[in-house]
Amino acid sequence: MPNRHSLFWKLAVLLIGFSLAVIALTLFSGRLVGELTSYLSSESRSVLRSYAREAEASWQKHGAAGVDAFQDQLHEREGVWSLVLDRNLFPLGNRPVAEEQRTKLSFMRKLNWPMGRQSAEPRVLSIPFKDGRGQLVMPLPERFSPWGPRPLLYFIFQKLVPGVLALLFGIVLYRFFIGPLSRLREQANALSADDLNSRVGKPITARRDELGELGRAFDHMAERLQGTVHYQRRLLSDLSHELRTPLSRLRVASEREDDLPALRVRLEREIELMQRLVENTLELAWLDSERPRLVLEPINVRSLWGLLCEDACFETGWPVTQLRFELEDTCMVLANLNGLAQALENVLRNAIRYSPREGVITLSGHREGNAQWLCLRDQGPGVSEDQLGLIFEPFSRLDQARPGDGGFGLGLSIARSSIELQGGSIWAQNMQPGLAVHLRLKAWPENPD
Repeated sequence: MPNRHSLFWKLAVLLIGFSLAVIALTLFSGRLVGELTSYLSSESRSVLRSYAREAEASWQKHGAAGVDAFQDQLHEREGVWSLVLDRNLFPLGNRPVAEEQRTKLSFMRKLNWPMGRQSAEPRVLSIPFKDGRGQLVMPLPERFSPWGPRPLLYFIFQKLVPGVLALLFGIVLYRFFIGPLSRLREQANALSADDLNSRVGKPITARRDELGELGRAFDHMAERLQGTVHYQRRLLSDLSHELRTPLSRLRVASEREDDLPALRVRLEREIELMQRLVENTLELAWLDSERPRLVLEPINVRSLWGLLCEDACFETGWPVTQLRFELEDTCMVLANLNGLAQALENVLRNAIRYSPREGVITLSGHREGNAQWLCLRDQGPGVSEDQLGLIFEPFSRLDQARPGDGGFGLGLSIARSSIELQGGSIWAQNMQPGLAVHLRLKAWPENPD
């Protein structure tokens, strides 16, 4: 089932509301039109009452002959038959009541009664005399019919007003659904035109339905794309800057070096440095742009640490006793083996580079729920607090704070990208003494007994 903020419920409410409004309007308009077109107007009732007074006066003055004369006059005026009857429905004139007329005496209506629906047969009216001893019975003349404006009213209430409601319903639909889609289309066009600063905006991203999710995804995509482009431009700029130094040294060496064996050694060293620089930069750019899905597997941290320490000690000459492991031997994490090994190796090499020769490097940590925390701590000078976040940026070398043998400043950047792709996080913290690099990874097993 859709969640309670889904567009499904909003659309359902709008459709149900529109349907109920149309039904209510139809019922109301039918009743209103019936009321407006079923009753005689006051002018019509006044004229018809005057006919009854004339009939009463004719009967009182001239008797049956006067009634007959009145009936003839009324027929000439309105073109309808009429009867002048007493209380018992006997005629007061000399003319008998026809059988067809007698059948209609059971369905007579008062002047203030509704005339009902329009039909081929006119309504028969009963208009009492003033003294109450008789009544004028006659069909309703066509000119007094209350149904004259009914077609126009039905058009207004059953066609025009529902049409206006449908228009309002369309405006609401556009405002809630089509409008945001148009804004998303503009955002897509802006991105295709390389306008990476364009964003959908809060009116859409603040929504909690599918359109809000889509808007947030668009903005996240735009931010991600903008960050990637900025990141790659920065990498290209920094790489070109870093390559100038070994190229300058090679140019100077080729101009001044008379010893060809020494020149060859220098060439090999500078080429190796440039190759490592290019490889690390390309790897960092690949991790950031491609964001590959790394296969996670259970890894024994103790075994991995042993292999890393063996390689580090061989390359740097550090004794293995200075690289301490203070976790349980059964400590397991769910990570990518190559990615975690590379990240830990870069952090370890960085710690060795900035630690004193007699220093101690420690890997410790603890488990919290489904997360395993690792902490690799050295005994170097640390970095200033305002530069802790910068050490994970590409080509960031804070040699003024942590003197060492240099490097390209890419190791920790690669470590951060690799750990984040595994669903973890990495950050640094100054200790007394040294610098601690914290890693948060998924623990294994995920739900320990």
